[in-house]
Amino acid sequence: MPEAVMQRVGKAQSSSCMHVLLMTLLVMAGALFWRPVGAAEKSCTVNQWPLWETWASRYVQNDGRMLESSMAENHSTSEGQSYGMLFALIANDQVRFDKLWKWTAANMMGSDLDARLPGWLWGKGKDGKWQLQDANSASDADLWIVYALLEAARIWQKPAYRNDALRLLKTVEEKLVVNLPGLGKMLLPGPEGFVQPNNLWRLNPSYLPVPLLRRLAKEVPQGPWQQVADNTVKMIRTTSPKGFSADWIAYRGTSSQSGVFVADPIKGEAGSYDAIRVYLWAGMTPRNDPSFHRVLNALDGMAKSTPPNGVPPETVQIYSGKTDGVSPFGFSAALVPYFMARDQNQQAEQRKRIAESSMAAAFAKGEQLTEPLYYNVMLSLFALGWAEKRYQFRTDGTLKLSWETSCVRAVLR
Repeated sequence: MPEAVMQRVGKAQSSSCMHVLLMTLLVMAGALFWRPVGAAEKSCTVNQWPLWETWASRYVQNDGRMLESSMAENHSTSEGQSYGMLFALIANDQVRFDKLWKWTAANMMGSDLDARLPGWLWGKGKDGKWQLQDANSASDADLWIVYALLEAARIWQKPAYRNDALRLLKTVEEKLVVNLPGLGKMLLPGPEGFVQPNNLWRLNPSYLPVPLLRRLAKEVPQGPWQQVADNTVKMIRTTSPKGFSADWIAYRGTSSQSGVFVADPIKGEAGSYDAIRVYLWAGMTPRNDPSFHRVLNALDGMAKSTPPNGVPPETVQIYSGKTDGVSPFGFSAALVPYFMARDQNQQAEQRKRIAESSMAAAFAKGEQLTEPLYYNVMLSLFALGWAEKRYQFRTDGTLKLSWETSCVRAVLR
């Protein structure tokens, strides 16, 4: 997530009509929150996920561009496009998925899947032209796009998506995978700005969900992804002395065959808007994954620092354990799977209530809020969709979807 998400925008009043419309949609969503998906609810129709449909109908254009994923007005990010593709797949919305992907490929990649990575920011420049504003990619978005394409190809039986995924994945491997001394294969956050002088590489733990890496390793067994997954687990365990994850971590080579993880030279030891996703990914990792207990046990700081009837801290310092600030509702949502995985169900239920009530209030207020609506809703879609069992990850990283067996016969590879 670009660091601009930490900025605040001004409050604005919304019309009573918008209030009524959005509250109605959220009541519909609330009726489905946390209800087991029974046989009668398994349907082949789209729009069976009211929270996603509420967001998408408002912010995903007919051409497939997602608005509001950047703090810049009406700009779009590759992260927003990638998340939209995943959620459209979970909702069995093939039309919207295809539009999201085609817009991304055409506008963020110049339709060149064999040589280009998606630029992370698209919008209106100072020259008045609507075009790519930053061609540097964000590797988490790159991987989520690949993942969504692979799973769409498997579940919807559309081989063209798999071909696109493998073309993009090959470019990712060529441009973003590095071999770090004493560690091995690892993924850079982007092609530019993350290799520093004096044998230092900047890394982002939240860019590397283990279930996603398992899926890539399944698809390309000869590729680097199993090693990247192993090194991601090692990074989280090594750099969480107080049970917290940092937003950014650096790795310094100490010789041609050795190195150590150190504090990031630019962002320091803080963990906040990026790192909250590390707890989210840990909670959603299958219990029988070999990394499940190792990662979850390493991240016990957030469980200790989140009051039972309060909200998680906004910022933590990974070496001192100091916490500060009151986080937005997306943090509470992100911790629902985390607390469920730790069998702290009362905490999970409290986090769920905070997220649901905050979303209702946020949507009712309109577009401009004191908190960034986009990121909080994305975290909520990931967490609450998983908790409702709309989707789960299998140990090989493939998706288990609530509608899958009743609608299509998945191509199991």
